[in-house]
Amino acid sequence: MKLDARRLPAFLKDPGATRAALLFGEDAGLARERADALQEAVAPGNDPFRVAELPREAAARPGALAGEAAALALTGGRRVVRVRDATDALAPALREVLEAPGDTLIILEAGELQARSKLRQLAETHARAAAIPCYRERGAELSATIAAILKEEGVTAEAAAIAWLAGRLGDDRQTLRRELEKLALYAGRGGKLAEEDVLACIGDGSALEMDEALVAATAGDVAMADRALESAMSEGANPVQVLRALLRHVQRLHLASVAGIQALQPPVFFRSKPGFEKALRIWRPEALEAVLAGLLEAERQSKSGGTGRPVPDAAVARAALLTLARQSAILARRG
Repeated sequence: MKLDARRLPAFLKDPGATRAALLFGEDAGLARERADALQEAVAPGNDPFRVAELPREAAARPGALAGEAAALALTGGRRVVRVRDATDALAPALREVLEAPGDTLIILEAGELQARSKLRQLAETHARAAAIPCYRERGAELSATIAAILKEEGVTAEAAAIAWLAGRLGDDRQTLRRELEKLALYAGRGGKLAEEDVLACIGDGSALEMDEALVAATAGDVAMADRALESAMSEGANPVQVLRALLRHVQRLHLASVAGIQALQPPVFFRSKPGFEKALRIWRPEALEAVLAGLLEAERQSKSGGTGRPVPDAAVARAALLTLARQSAILARRG
């Protein structure tokens, strides 16, 4: 069966008579987290007599997975067998398990599987199996997950702090949970996090310097934009990242110039808000559209990967940002 988001929380707490759960998708951290939850629901405490891990190659051998699934726990209770990095080669072995009697739960973790994948089709269509997609969350869904994980740790956060986290932590679940656990320790049980707390605890130096460079460029502060960009690149930002960050920043500025700053998600970071508002007073939507056209072309040219296009060096990225900064300064002087 296919499991949708509504039914998933209950299933992770109690998979019932399901014999196999296939977790697939781009977010390996989320798949691991859900697999751990299923294991805990069926065989709590990571009991070595009730939990077994079978290498993928061994599981694909005729009879191996079925034999492991048929084994009984020495201490009694339902068993769990886990297989990581599952592929279509396991489809025959899984079908053998599903057609045999028993109650051992087989948990398979896979990466991306196309809709025509034999393993995925078997898990989606067999009455005793479940297919659980594990794709990276974004937007409101990611914000809700951040709030939920913090709540598990006994911590709350202001909406602005959650929005900042959603916009900058990334969407890999393992990384996300690790950073949120660090934040929870910082706040203490029962604590409440503000934007300033989040920045103090996990602020990424290169990301913050990049933000400062982008805001300074569109606000017409050429010297500040140059200094901040130099600092960001010295901390690891590369030229392609600079071009793409500049493109996203101008896109957000254009949206705010048309729909208002309140339309932006995530909201403008509190430290950047004065410069962002100044840029909105400087730039008209039609002028930003012209800037976007030029940046889109630069971003297209920056993509490589066998196309023969060169990857821009630091001089190209710096020229793009400082050209925009000088344009902003000219517009600001004109009023």
